[in-house]
Amino acid sequence: MEQDLVKLKNIKPALSGYIKDAELLLESAEFPDEVIIHDVRVLMKKSRSVLRIIAPQIESDFTSRENLAMREVGRILHSQRETFVFRKTLKDLKKRYPEIFNKLISDKKISGLLKKPDDLNIHSETILNGREKALKILKKTGYHIRFEPMANLDAQLLLKELEISYNRVVNHYLMARNYTKTSNLHEFRKASKDFLYQLWFFRPLNTAVVKSLEKKMDYLTQNLGKYNDLSRLLKVLGYKYEYTANLPAVDELAIVIKEEQDRCLSKVWPAAHQLFCPGQNLVNILGFRLLII
Repeated sequence: MEQDLVKLKNIKPALSGYIKDAELLLESAEFPDEVIIHDVRVLMKKSRSVLRIIAPQIESDFTSRENLAMREVGRILHSQRETFVFRKTLKDLKKRYPEIFNKLISDKKISGLLKKPDDLNIHSETILNGREKALKILKKTGYHIRFEPMANLDAQLLLKELEISYNRVVNHYLMARNYTKTSNLHEFRKASKDFLYQLWFFRPLNTAVVKSLEKKMDYLTQNLGKYNDLSRLLKVLGYKYEYTANLPAVDELAIVIKEEQDRCLSKVWPAAHQLFCPGQNLVNILGFRLLII
């Protein structure tokens, strides 16, 4: 069999870069906006996906400690991120369905979520303290990564972990497809993001194919993300259907949100079936034979 001689992308510089980029983003604004919050949270998810794929070859104390640190940074920024997302989602719905929102002017929950950031006192001491805490964690994590040996990672073991990530996505896909509920879709999305972020390091195996797969995975996770945001919006609005219990406009808004979710899933399932249907496997998906460093 002809051997394909390739070299994976270096992991340690990428991991260090994720942490440094997050640090620079938070340092760029005293009160981070929606874009900064989103980008930092993505960088934390990318970093944690790296820790998962290298975990069998690295000291467990290091991976456990830094995983918790990165998770904490994401948690600190979570509430602010949700405030931005709820407002953005409602504004988009209001733009497309003004007649519904005209009937909901007196709804305190909706009007509260639609308030501008300044009205919400987004420049609060809590936000400032959270930013400072996140920066301290990132600086310490960056220091730890700097002195953690990662020069001799076994590419075959990395590939094995990628396969484990892929199989995890397959499992969550089948769970979500057979039992389509918010919690299963959320787990499917999380597993898919891990696999997506890990894929980047394997581009040299088959650059065109892997890039194409990354594009499909990004499309899939974005639609799962939109579905999740809409589910969170329904939850924060406290919506529950009961006969004649709600204003008709409230029930109508909920139906519109459900229809938006249906559209998201109509984009997810065809792509997911192509990539994760039973009988499919990672080697066929990536289109390579043998990995040698």
